[in-house]
Amino acid sequence: MAYASLREFVERLNREGELMRVPFEADPALEITEFADRQMKSPGGGKALLFEKPKGAPFPLLINAWGSEKRMALALGRTVRECADELGSLLRTKPPTSFAEAMKLFGTALELRHAKPKSVAGGACKEVVLKGGEVDLAQLPIQKCWPQDAGRFITLPMVFTQDPDTGARNVGMYRMQVIDRATTFMHWQMHKVGARHGRRYVETGERMPVAVCLGGDPVYTFCATAPLPDGVDEMMLAGYLRQKSVEMVKCETIPLEVPADCDFVLEGYVDPKEPPGMEGPFGDHTGYYTLPQPYPRFHITAITHRRDAIYPSTIVGRPPMEDFYLGDASVRLFLPMFQLNFPELVDLYLPAEGAFHNLVIVSIKKSFPYHATKLMHGLWGMGQMMFTKCIVVVDADVNVRDLSEVAFRVCANVDPARDILMTQGPADVLDHATPALGFGTKMGIDATHKLPGERDTRPWPPILKMDDAVKRRVDELMSTITAR
Repeated sequence: MAYASLREFVERLNREGELMRVPFEADPALEITEFADRQMKSPGGGKALLFEKPKGAPFPLLINAWGSEKRMALALGRTVRECADELGSLLRTKPPTSFAEAMKLFGTALELRHAKPKSVAGGACKEVVLKGGEVDLAQLPIQKCWPQDAGRFITLPMVFTQDPDTGARNVGMYRMQVIDRATTFMHWQMHKVGARHGRRYVETGERMPVAVCLGGDPVYTFCATAPLPDGVDEMMLAGYLRQKSVEMVKCETIPLEVPADCDFVLEGYVDPKEPPGMEGPFGDHTGYYTLPQPYPRFHITAITHRRDAIYPSTIVGRPPMEDFYLGDASVRLFLPMFQLNFPELVDLYLPAEGAFHNLVIVSIKKSFPYHATKLMHGLWGMGQMMFTKCIVVVDADVNVRDLSEVAFRVCANVDPARDILMTQGPADVLDHATPALGFGTKMGIDATHKLPGERDTRPWPPILKMDDAVKRRVDELMSTITAR
């Protein structure tokens, strides 16, 4: 379903018992972090929090809105599994060979009729327009999240940029440290599409237009975090997921379009001739502070917003946090795409403890010697999977989300000399353990049952498993005991 506003989503959370309202004044500097962190670390992700009176700002602050499986399903209008199944069916669509298949394909096409964004003349995001000296970021309840943070950071920005050569749109999520009332840093890391666009503007010497959106339909925020291939429009994915075209409106001061129903829009530019400044430190999703690094400045030329705007925010830190549910939803949604490239892939899981880039667990239908090694190299070569520090491969019968079962298979099936692969390549720039920024060592662990032909392998014993008939018989007997 499509939400007409972030406020409408908040009302839905309230009806579903997923929202906790905070009616008293709370300070965006550190206090709100402590409230939110306690919820995020509660069983199942706790509740979303709506701070109705953030200290020093006239707008309410929403946090942890995406921080559970149920809230992700509410944001998407259906479960992540249902979205993934729909996308998988679409990807498997083949040219029709009969009238019945043609009708089925037509139905699929109708599902996509709202995917393409459409331009409109105006929207709620322009109910208030502030330009020039009226621009003041201090009016927003921007958080200072952790004690050693360099300042206040916008943590849920949807950053809209455009390829200067092709015109292709990209929407990324890059934290923004506030410098003054109309300037922030733009933390787009070297491997991100926004940074690639920025490097191209450095070559042209022209100012780079940038728009930053906050709020609107919650699907937009999810799509901004999704690891889409370069050149694929996040707003197209948003239209598909919400089953309604995203209405896009022209900005006031720059030549970009943004969703018309957003709560806030920050318009501005990055000047490629301006030397970068030192951004950070920042308490990051790794559970550690990322240290200062040079990043470009974003100069704000206008702020537009709804009159009844809600400021969306999040915090990152030692897992589990809200971002786990956003990341896990992406993994589940795009699993069918991975399976197109790797038909042997059964399931894939990024545990919260791995902070996304540190650990990926995959299960496969193993069919030939060193099949696990083939998959490791394939995954490291796919988009943002290149940042994965450790890949553990298990057999198809293992539940990758059961870390106890995974640990059992690793301990039982791995000979370190034979089954651990070391290689090197690009790394997440936030990984403080790598010997160089953005480059480090990767490890693959083959915890599958070994096949004849794999090096130094003796005959492999079967795993313990009770006979199914005996299990059914004992189930029947146990039911009679319970009945008594």
